[in-house]
Amino acid sequence: MTQSANITGPDLNRAARLSVAPMMDWTDRHCRYLHRLMSRETLLYTEMVTAPALVRGGALHLLEFNAEEHPVAVQLGGSDPKELAEATRHCNDAGYDEVNLNVGCPSDRVQSGTFGAVLMKQPELVADCVAAMAEASSVEVTVKCRIGVDDQDPEVVLPDFIEKVSAAGVKRITIHARKAWLQGLSPKENRDIPPLDYDLVLRMKQAFPHLHISINGGIESLEQARSFLDQGLDGVMIGRSAYHTPSDILLSADRVIYGAEGATTAEDTVRAMLPYIERHLTEGGKLGNISRHMLGLFSGRPGARQWRRTLSEQAHKPGAGTDVVLAALEAVETAQAA
Repeated sequence: MTQSANITGPDLNRAARLSVAPMMDWTDRHCRYLHRLMSRETLLYTEMVTAPALVRGGALHLLEFNAEEHPVAVQLGGSDPKELAEATRHCNDAGYDEVNLNVGCPSDRVQSGTFGAVLMKQPELVADCVAAMAEASSVEVTVKCRIGVDDQDPEVVLPDFIEKVSAAGVKRITIHARKAWLQGLSPKENRDIPPLDYDLVLRMKQAFPHLHISINGGIESLEQARSFLDQGLDGVMIGRSAYHTPSDILLSADRVIYGAEGATTAEDTVRAMLPYIERHLTEGGKLGNISRHMLGLFSGRPGARQWRRTLSEQAHKPGAGTDVVLAALEAVETAQAA
């Protein structure tokens, strides 16, 4: 299911020009396989995997992925340097191209484990963590963070945070351009309510020109991503838009972001998923495990509603297989030919 890392150094920097954000319950291996069919170049991330789950719980199955997903990074959550180092070794053994430390997730369950966004308050601890991870790792260790939490002044804490983690060896940082409010806002509200401060992230690139800095938060189009790259940022990470409207983001990404030739279509992507779906079903999996990630493929196009309805209503039924996907695709193609 896995293979040795095959993207390092400058090539990974190129891949990170555009990435799909790690998103809990969304960017599982089925989602990533779909996204890879749509873009050969974009850097993909796992859902966050906690270091305790790997080290104490032995849940190494959480690291399984398909070789076709490269370049692919794993995101770890944790705050104990020794435990994170051990988890990093497991990630290296699994074959990931990058190991990323989560310093941005604001959920209650993350806070109770003393990791995620709450670590913005302890940059020295984060520095210790990434230093231990880097020492244990044969691939690059990176960080994803917020601009600050609660009543912190981002103008003060963010440059200090970046300085400390970069001194510990981190060369690539992704910044979610919002604060996280650890009390009073839900994780969902933390993705929408705190105001975006893109200018601050741009200033961080100016202040740390030697670092590879990516921006994340509220980015909804390739045109917006291209604009950030043109302004000097090294990378753009897109989350919800890449998931809900993947065709708008990923089908043109190789051309618009990387200058690569060739492109595929949403229809071709569906057909290319069929052998993967068949393998999953043969192994005892359910169609809905995969089809739930495909609901937005035709968003904004004729037949999109029927596509979503067919998959939503039929994929969960016993014995549902690729015939359901083909029926949904036929509805799309009929609507587009009308």
